[in-house]
Amino acid sequence: MPIYRIAHLSDPHLPPPPGAFGWKDIFTKRLLSRIAWRKKRKVHRPEVLAALVADLKAAAPDHVVISGDLTNFASSTEISAAREWLKLLGEPADFTVSPGNHDALAGAGGHERFAIWAPWLGDKGESHFPQVRVRGPVAIFNLCSATPTAPHLATGRLGEEQLRKLDAALADPAYAGLFRLVVLHHPPHEGAVSKRKSLDDRHALREVLQRRGADLVLHGHAHEALLGALRGPDGATIPVLGVPSASARPNRHGPARWSLARKAASTCGSSRGGSKRAATA
Repeated sequence: MPIYRIAHLSDPHLPPPPGAFGWKDIFTKRLLSRIAWRKKRKVHRPEVLAALVADLKAAAPDHVVISGDLTNFASSTEISAAREWLKLLGEPADFTVSPGNHDALAGAGGHERFAIWAPWLGDKGESHFPQVRVRGPVAIFNLCSATPTAPHLATGRLGEEQLRKLDAALADPAYAGLFRLVVLHHPPHEGAVSKRKSLDDRHALREVLQRRGADLVLHGHAHEALLGALRGPDGATIPVLGVPSASARPNRHGPARWSLARKAASTCGSSRGGSKRAATA
């Protein structure tokens, strides 16, 4: 029986293009991120990301999930540049992007800022969440935990409306029998990140998943290869997988890696794969 394969990468932190930081940004949270980037740019390397992407393309997965932090300062210049990078990866229908906290670092709230990424967010050409995409035997429930926060915070929030719509979508008979994959940037389980980096309404999300169920949750944000678990209906266990930054040189969090989930019939195996070249570039 054919196997459907979904690749997962996260936190590429693309190099800021010229004009990504302007003089007006010195009055915003972007200034702190700009200062931090002076150190982080030694870890997040474009040659590492290029090697990882080449490795991923060679593996030729059926679909690719990118769980956020394509940018660093969330400027319109960066968001536009990230769109160009996404276009180079392949057809938008073959990629699903869930925005991260760095993609909403500063500026006006709301998901409208991601409108130019709409083809990679879902199939409706919208920037609203959640969005559901059916690919082969898999239903991808794409969430957005990205929201502007105060200085020194990197928390996320889904919000009541998004959680309500997720609850309804997971209960929709249209997706019964499909492998239900939930994607967001912030990890939903305890202990993955510190409180200042956590998902504010993670308890509410876990209540939805315990009530409605899911088969796998993918996240980024922690910059580490993580394996967690959540409660599902009737005592079932929902596996939760996180991956390191896709552009990271070897560091205390680990080098760049990507993962691969395989779906065949009613079983799913997952493995953490990765580019040996990316890890050593």
